[in-house]
Amino acid sequence: MRCIVTGGAGFLGSHLCESLLSRGHSVCVVDDLFRGRKSNMEDCKGMPDFHFVLGDCSNIEKMEKAEEKLNGVDVIFHLAAINGTRYFNERPDLVINVNIKTTNTVVKFASDRGARLVFTSSPEAFGIQNQMPLDEEAEAISPSPHHHLRHSYGASKYLGEILVQYAVRERGLDGRIIRPFNGYGPRLKGGEHGQVTSIFIQQCLENSNITLHGDGSQTRCFTWYSDLIDGIVALGELDEGLDGSSLKGRSFNIGSKEEVTIRDLAELTLEISGSKKEIVPEEGHPGDTLRRVPDTSSAEAALGWQSTVGIKEGILRCWEWILSE
Repeated sequence: MRCIVTGGAGFLGSHLCESLLSRGHSVCVVDDLFRGRKSNMEDCKGMPDFHFVLGDCSNIEKMEKAEEKLNGVDVIFHLAAINGTRYFNERPDLVINVNIKTTNTVVKFASDRGARLVFTSSPEAFGIQNQMPLDEEAEAISPSPHHHLRHSYGASKYLGEILVQYAVRERGLDGRIIRPFNGYGPRLKGGEHGQVTSIFIQQCLENSNITLHGDGSQTRCFTWYSDLIDGIVALGELDEGLDGSSLKGRSFNIGSKEEVTIRDLAELTLEISGSKKEIVPEEGHPGDTLRRVPDTSSAEAALGWQSTVGIKEGILRCWEWILSE
């Protein structure tokens, strides 16, 4: 397959490119390097079937350039987006503008080319839905923006799903939607705009106290990166589900079912790193989701997907990786 990967220099995107190349596919990344890094693509560079276009995928000319490098396009994996909880509250204008503009361009481009589209959405698209586990067609519930702006990201992903479904119904797009739940692993961004697993690991590496938002009773189901990549690749490669079902217009949750509190994650990171520092509570971001657990039954049936790596093993691998770096 000739594959365009938007956001391919990012955490999941770069791992996706490696997986696609290892399976014999041709890949062209379109990334403006706002959050992605060239170093993430180091193992792809020099491979004859790998190409890179520097730029914003909301610019149709960048997508056309990627298509030209591949001599056509069969599948587009759309991962480009502004992520990071701090951005949700501090720059909702940027989050909304980038996420919707890029998705709108990519959906139109895929529709015009007759290419398959795999749109990487997010469980954030469900808003503050409290009924667990979350199934693929759960209702989205968002609070008033008078209280906080966190759901700028989730709302942008929700609208992105609408754009995909509209093109499926009205333009014949073979569009599929996948929602990874709290991926982690090598290359995941830490720092103030990063994700919690990498933030905790980086704090231990720097011999700093671990900062916990609130009391840490919030829960997540952290999913090892290669498990997520397996699901994304399967959704792009399969013409129909392994159970014989159509994949066109379908949405799939992929995520571990091992529910972990953020405090337990902090304690596990201290244990694995050997750090003697403390866990220090601080005020968190407003509107933090209290609980998130996926229903992955559809992905299991149609994609043959399942989570394989537990949180303890995953954090140990992350710690060993960051030490080696």
